[in-house]
Amino acid sequence: MSYFDGKKILVIGGSRGIGAAIVSRFSAEGARVAFTFAGSFDAAATVAEKTGAVAIQSDAADRDAVTTTVSNQGKLDVLVVNAGAFTPGDPLELDADIVDRMIDINVRAPYHAAVEAARHMDDGGRIIIIGSTNGDRMPFAGAAAYAMTKSAVQGMARGLARDFGPRQITVNVVQPGPIDTDLNPADGPMADMMHSFMAIKRHGRPDEIAGLVVYLAGPEAGFVTGSMHTIDGGFGA
Repeated sequence: MSYFDGKKILVIGGSRGIGAAIVSRFSAEGARVAFTFAGSFDAAATVAEKTGAVAIQSDAADRDAVTTTVSNQGKLDVLVVNAGAFTPGDPLELDADIVDRMIDINVRAPYHAAVEAARHMDDGGRIIIIGSTNGDRMPFAGAAAYAMTKSAVQGMARGLARDFGPRQITVNVVQPGPIDTDLNPADGPMADMMHSFMAIKRHGRPDEIAGLVVYLAGPEAGFVTGSMHTIDGGFGA
């Protein structure tokens, strides 16, 4: 019998890549999982069919949609915020609306989701935000806005860890490096460049990220909070 049997878990952004791996892992552990998706209907349906998780259409860029989705779940044991946006470009030319959307999805969504989830959690709940190693290191041009959002998540998690600590609710950030997904394939045009920065010269796997998330959600991580957990093959070493 798994520790997660019957636990109620919400994954914000769970239809593809890392999010889908997290949904799959928690479902396999016996948890009651719901996940959100924005527009990937087919992918969401596939994940729901394979895992038994409940798919909920909700745009992470919409604050009201985020808070309503979290609130509608009732009492949560674990919240994972995986939804993210990344649009590279020269900051002198990148559309300001694109930058604001990255802020909405990468910063505002996890903040409001975490606060709303804490309203519905018993003592000892878990909040895990998927950040990025680029919150610590940005070794190439064109991603200043993205790096800014991922650095902001670090401060957010440290602050919320203090706020929710008296209730034993932990708040942690998982910071992946290059992970083999549809949006960042291991054989993509930037792979060789990214591998050149890394100690382990390959893309990570989504299930490797899911394994770390499950650890942080479990009983052995009850004393771990306000921390950044980098899993990047030495990208930032």
